[in-house]
Amino acid sequence: MFEGFDTRRISVEGVDLHLRIAGEGPPVLLLHGFPQTHLAWHRVAPVLAERFTVVVPDLPGYGASRLPAPTTEAMAKRPVARLMVGLMAALGHDRFGLAGHDRGGRIGYRLALDHPGRLTRFAPIDILPTLVMWEAMNWQAALNSYHWLLLAQPAPLPERLVGADGPGYVRHLIDRWAAHRDRLDPAAVAAYAEAFADPAVVAAACADYRAGATLDVEHDRADREAGRRIDCPVLLVWARRYLKERTRPHLDVWRDWAEDVREVSLDCGHFIAEEAAEGCAEALTSFFSGE
Repeated sequence: MFEGFDTRRISVEGVDLHLRIAGEGPPVLLLHGFPQTHLAWHRVAPVLAERFTVVVPDLPGYGASRLPAPTTEAMAKRPVARLMVGLMAALGHDRFGLAGHDRGGRIGYRLALDHPGRLTRFAPIDILPTLVMWEAMNWQAALNSYHWLLLAQPAPLPERLVGADGPGYVRHLIDRWAAHRDRLDPAAVAAYAEAFADPAVVAAACADYRAGATLDVEHDRADREAGRRIDCPVLLVWARRYLKERTRPHLDVWRDWAEDVREVSLDCGHFIAEEAAEGCAEALTSFFSGE
């Protein structure tokens, strides 16, 4: 995986980030989600690197990127977005495109709102804003997305439950969310699972979801009340077999948060960059090329 990519470690604000870089052209940052690592992009990143400078980090606390302490405050999307701005600046990129899947998408829209002018284009992949998700939470949604509630519980309960078999829990989630499980590379799945054998990664993931139920909601609500909106073009890429439309179309939801929004839906489960790699790469290439 990632043949032809450079592997680097860059420290930003005391956070040690592990990343891959390849390609030439306009910079594009790819952010993975839970419970994965940067390997989630192993089929899409090489395609994008044919036309762009592609930067693919492990998120802070996940994979091989390390935080001094995985607290709720450190894992909120606001400070993590600031770290991503710092990472790209360290690489010489003041403006860049961003595609973020799952938790990476939440970091992406927080970055867009907190740092206007930094993003040229933004592609959230298979998410709706965090505040919207909590406001729509009913018993059916709670059953389907129970991990939101479980991982957000006070420490150390979820750390102990998940940590009892972190790799097994990751495989459970992948089996639960993938519509085409056979399309995920076994080596990638093994890497995701093995990462959660590390108690520090489990702690970071739990802190991530605690932030999602507290600080991230507060920041979203403050932006909505202030009328702040994403100032760059947005492409929502969503999975028809995972992100179900409920009371409102996804496009309408995102139009509450940004002026210029379009969408692409793909026939797959949650792990779009692996289950529908060709369609995902095509959509992102076209979008970041300004087509």
